[in-house]
Amino acid sequence: MSSAVVDDSAAATGAADADAALGRVASLLRRADLALLAAKEPPLRKAGVSGSLYSVLMNLQVTPGLTGAELARVVGVTPQAIAPLVAKLVDRGWVERRAHPRHANVQELHLTDAGREAAADADRIMQHLDLHLRRSLGDEDYERLATLLGRVIEHLPGWAPPADQ
Repeated sequence: MSSAVVDDSAAATGAADADAALGRVASLLRRADLALLAAKEPPLRKAGVSGSLYSVLMNLQVTPGLTGAELARVVGVTPQAIAPLVAKLVDRGWVERRAHPRHANVQELHLTDAGREAAADADRIMQHLDLHLRRSLGDEDYERLATLLGRVIEHLPGWAPPADQ
């Protein structure tokens, strides 16, 4: 067998492996996340809110009085990463810090009226995006996708890398 045939076969196998890798659910989730970021960031930024700030605003709207550490956990970042986001929202007058009723060294975070307005403006954009996805997929596939993504979120913490990694 000539080396050209072996090289072509190896290249085809490598391409097939790459296609398989890009077709894995983890890869598709990443690509979907990047597509979502590309779609939502420009209109959110036009409204004065990044995707990260939107997440903070909505979590504080749903659960007023979170501490910085609690907010970091629900947003999925470190306390060090949440601090500048909170500071930016405080500087804009969208979030206020209040003393915790039982712990003197702890501050709770609350949306101001301006923060609730900013959250509502940004959420209208995200609702419109979500409606586009629902219409594009159809109700049945939209609900199926939401259920499957919920299961992915539920099961990922149980994964551990191979022992040799």
